[in-house]
Order: sequence, then C-alpha cells, then structure tokens
Amino acid sequence: MGRTTAVRRGMSEKKYYMWIGVFILIIVSALFLLYAATMQIDYVWGWHKLPSTFFFHEQVEINAEIEGTVEGISPEGEEAVITVKGPGETESYRVPTEDIRVDTGDFVYPGDVLATYGRWQPGIMVQGVWITLKISLFSIIFGILIGVIGGIARISDNPALKWSAITYVELIRGSPLLVQIFIWYFVLGTMINGLLEANGLPAISNIWYGVASLACFTGAYVTEIVRAGIQSIHRGQMEAARSLGMTYPQAMQHIIMPQAMRRILPPLAGQFISLIKDSSLLGLIAVRELTKATREVITTQLNPFEMFFTCAVLYLVMTFALSMFVQYLERRTLVS
Repeated sequence: MGRTTAVRRGMSEKKYYMWIGVFILIIVSALFLLYAATMQIDYVWGWHKLPSTFFFHEQVEINAEIEGTVEGISPEGEEAVITVKGPGETESYRVPTEDIRVDTGDFVYPGDVLATYGRWQPGIMVQGVWITLKISLFSIIFGILIGVIGGIARISDNPALKWSAITYVELIRGSPLLVQIFIWYFVLGTMINGLLEANGLPAISNIWYGVASLACFTGAYVTEIVRAGIQSIHRGQMEAARSLGMTYPQAMQHIIMPQAMRRILPPLAGQFISLIKDSSLLGLIAVRELTKATREVITTQLNPFEMFFTCAVLYLVMTFALSMFVQYLERRTLVS
C-alpha cells in the first residue's frame, strides 16, 4: 500500500527502497548507540531475573484444619483424598498425589502440611499490566460517555448546559491530573467511603477512584474533540436533515455524529494513548499498576535498568496495539 502510494506521487520504486534502507540504517544505528552507552555503565546486568517477574512456579501447601489421625488416603487418578478423623469431627482433603507428606495412622495438628504441589502463577509485572489495561479500558469507556454528552452540551443553545460544559472543561484542563487524583481519593473517597461504612455498606476500592479521576480528566479533552468534530460538519447537513422532518436528536444520531466520528478518531487515539501512560500516576494512591509494580520489583531485585526498559516496552506494546486498532476503525469507517 505504501509503495504504491509513493510511486503514484512520483517517487521511483528504486528510490522508495533506498529510503527504506535509510530508515533501517537509522534504527540499527540507534540500537547500536544504545548498546554502546550501556556498556559504558559500571553496572551488573541481571536479565536472568526478569522471567520470574512475569511467571513463577509456586509451591502450595495443603494444611490440616483439625487435630486428629489420618484415617485413610484414597487415590483417585492423579489426586487422592486424605481423611483426618478428630474427636467428634472428620475432614477430607483432595490433594495431588505428587507430594503427599503423611501416611495412614499419622497424628496431625492444625496447620500441619498434608501435601504440597507446584503451580505456575502470574508474576507482579503481569498483574501490573492487567490492572493497567483494566483501568485504561474503563476510563476510556466512561471518558467517551462523558465526552459525547459534554460535547453535545457544549454546542447546545441551553445556557445552563453550555456553561456547565464550559466550566467543567476549563476546570479539568486547567488543573494537574495529579491534583485531581488526590482530590478524588483523599477528599471525595474519604467522604464517600465514610458514608458507605456508616450505613453498613462496603467501601469502594481505590482502583475505582483512580478510574473516576482518569475518566473525568479524559472526558474534558474528549468533550472538546467531540465539539470540534460536530462543528466541522457543514451546517447545511443539519438544515437538510431538519427539512426532511427529522428532529434534532435524530439528525445528530443519524447524520451529524457518524460523520463527526470519522474526523475525531485520530485525536481520540492520541488522547487514549496518553490516558494509558497517565495511569502510571495511580501508583501514588496505592494502585499496583504497571509502573508501581516495576518499582516494587526494583526494591527487591535491585535491577532498575532492566525493569524500566521492560516497563517502557510493555507500555509501547499497549499503546501501539491501541493505535493499530484505531487505524483499523478509521479504515472501516472510510469503507462504510
């Protein structure tokens, strides 16, 4: 596709491949310079520690819950059932047969190990990526809802709706995101959780206050993006729709918004990519997203360069995947 377009614009095919070679040379040179710079650092690299931060093999213990005698061990395929009979009660434990630590007739106390088995567990970096993706997804969804409602209110003739949208946009865009996160968590969060606990209801997790702060922050920018997209559609489109008997909401839904969405997809992609990176600030309110998970690994393994390089690559993968998805949506809307 790129080569065909370049040839159509007057660039010869030979020159096109020459510039591809220049690009590859630039990338290789940059990587070489990065490698040469790392070799000048007096630092012991520990890349072998990295795999355990993604997945690790955990040894799980199955402990007795009562005091008594092991009455029997009954094999059932790859598992076995250990029966412990105590004074007035009997407990059964289904365990893997790979490492049973007791025999029939043994006397056990609460907490004694009956059997162990190994299993693969997701490491702290995988957990951090998952939480970052979850926070970003919910923030994007709520940010779009806020932005669409705010964008329509921004161009409304109703002064209450219009001025409310303007006030919201200016307040959010005019204050740092970090301050907004602190307000949501320490001020609103303390007040809301206090009211919930006073009424016997469970408190809201800090993750959701992080989602709320990111959604409100993103919603302000999406509001302006949606407003600009709607106003970029010629006024004659609305007048033609109204002349055909459509109401204002019908015209917005079927005529204006579909055209506006095609124009606002690129700036929306940029905003959502920024949102994924902004989620790193939620570590300050004890949300173990990717950046906080990286810092926790560094404090235990003492390998800052490896972990921060890995963290950067993981953010790049997430943002690049989102960028490719938005480009796919752009192509689909152009075809439709």
